[in-house]
Amino acid sequence: MRKPFLIVCGVLVLAAAAFLLFGRSGTPGDSSPEAGFARDMAVHHAQAVDMAFTIRDKRPAKEISSLAFDIINTQANQRGMFLGWLQQWGLSQATDQRPMAWMSGHGHSAAASPGVQGQMPGMATPEELTRLKQAEGRDAEVLFLQLMIRHHEGGVQMAEGLLQLSTRSEVVSMAQKIVDGQSAEIKLMTDLLAKRGAQPLPSILKPQ
Repeated sequence: MRKPFLIVCGVLVLAAAAFLLFGRSGTPGDSSPEAGFARDMAVHHAQAVDMAFTIRDKRPAKEISSLAFDIINTQANQRGMFLGWLQQWGLSQATDQRPMAWMSGHGHSAAASPGVQGQMPGMATPEELTRLKQAEGRDAEVLFLQLMIRHHEGGVQMAEGLLQLSTRSEVVSMAQKIVDGQSAEIKLMTDLLAKRGAQPLPSILKPQ
């Protein structure tokens, strides 16, 4: 009677080991940090691209237009990679899970802006997007920079969260690129705001 029991225990141990092994280095599961990051960041990037198109079409100053062009190209390309990963992993692009569920229990405060719960960090509200579409001239440039700085802060927060939860090389590499690239653009946009006599919105990033 003891031998079958040992066999069952051995099978369970092997199954657990396989789950740990392939859950980290094999194809990510539907509720994995990698899948959640790819889905949420694809949506996050889509809004950044939309805001960049909005300001570009207003024919802003050359430095703002160049920034918008870079955001459109970089984030549209990255978004394509996120969706490509999901397809490669055999996972759907949509999910019933709430935004940022992949970071639950890891110290994340899911907020699009102060007081707005259940959204990805840094996301502009529909009202803010409407204001951006209606604004003109310097007011449009300032609002775009303010919204995009906060949006980038949210992207950095999400990417840093992924870096704490994943060891999958291509996802980790992309997350680090987002942290580095968007941090540099935050500094650039803060300088552009200062030249216009304006300040960023209150930061959503935790003090280091």
